[in-house]
Amino acid sequence: MSLTRRHMLTGTIGVAALVLSAPKPTQAADDVADFLWQRTGRTAMPSDRVRLEMPAEFATGYTVPMDISVDSPMTKTDYVKSLRVFAPKNPLVEVVQLHFVPERSLARISTRIRLAAPQHVVALAEMSDGSLLMTKAWVTVATNGCL
Repeated sequence: MSLTRRHMLTGTIGVAALVLSAPKPTQAADDVADFLWQRTGRTAMPSDRVRLEMPAEFATGYTVPMDISVDSPMTKTDYVKSLRVFAPKNPLVEVVQLHFVPERSLARISTRIRLAAPQHVVALAEMSDGSLLMTKAWVTVATNGCL
């Protein structure tokens, strides 16, 4: 069988349709709860115990300041196990993952992250009892920090 232009076009259209219909990891669901369910397989509860402070607008996506803290006594029975930060529109969706030790650390961090586009940044805290607490902040950046 010889390869004709018709076979090439049919194959190219089929591959393009598959690529365009495939879900993109950076196209997170509009609902943050659905996005976190897809990432963790668990339900996260919005909580005032998790505080995410970021500027609402920032000139560049290369170095966006971020402060996160979780209200927790950090005792052996009640502490923050881990803290994860997600930026759904970034090429690498999970931006930060931290682990804490009871009675030896505070559940607090101050750093800078890169953002690819204006988006909700989501902070997810896993507590020692297995519960997931979350909060989010909208950040508008003028330039893409993830090239």
